[in-house]
Amino acid sequence: MQARILEVCVDDADGLAAAIAGGADRIELCSALGVGGLTPTRGFMALAAKSPIPVNAIIRPRIGGFAYSDDEISIMLADIEAACDAGLAGVVIGALRPDGTLDRAVLERLIKAAGTLDLTLHRAFDMVPDFDVAVEMAIDLGFSRVLTSGGARHAEAGLPVLRRVAEVTSGRISIMPGGGVRPGNAADFLAIPGVFELHASCTQPMEPNADLVDFGFSPTNARRTDADTVRQMKAILA
Repeated sequence: MQARILEVCVDDADGLAAAIAGGADRIELCSALGVGGLTPTRGFMALAAKSPIPVNAIIRPRIGGFAYSDDEISIMLADIEAACDAGLAGVVIGALRPDGTLDRAVLERLIKAAGTLDLTLHRAFDMVPDFDVAVEMAIDLGFSRVLTSGGARHAEAGLPVLRRVAEVTSGRISIMPGGGVRPGNAADFLAIPGVFELHASCTQPMEPNADLVDFGFSPTNARRTDADTVRQMKAILA
């Protein structure tokens, strides 16, 4: 039986420490989790590279969609180089054409830059018009896994699609549910044949600092990675 893996996404040093303390198997390193995660800083990559578990950095240069300009592609290539230089285990990438399909040409450039790093196709996958075509391209390009909510805002609503895509791929690539995965529904995803990796933030709400909120330095709904929630998730995957 394939060992089950909990990937925890974090966007600051305290979150990284909490995820490791809670027993995460792998880290997705980000900034700005509130908008789906952006590329972490070079300094954060360097810190995370000292972790005792694998760390994969998301490479996403801005908020919004996933069709990128030449300048943005250049930024992504430089950020992948930074992940390589830091000694991270992998990168989490994605790119779409204006018609919403995976941009094979851009993905091939990013993959070439990543060299031997582990490759995850991120939730740009959830925006494609044809999941079957997209997952076959992901397999052909050599991705280890697809991070997906099944095309829904939250993975729980995407369960039927997740089941179908996992069935179609037949173990040729890992389908990793993410987006609203939590202790209360984790077992539903693990019940899908072939699913052995889960992606979760494992966060809990923070008490807002009124002054920081008033100045615009902090959101009203800030959250932080919680080691106990990570432990709960790990217990379900055991």
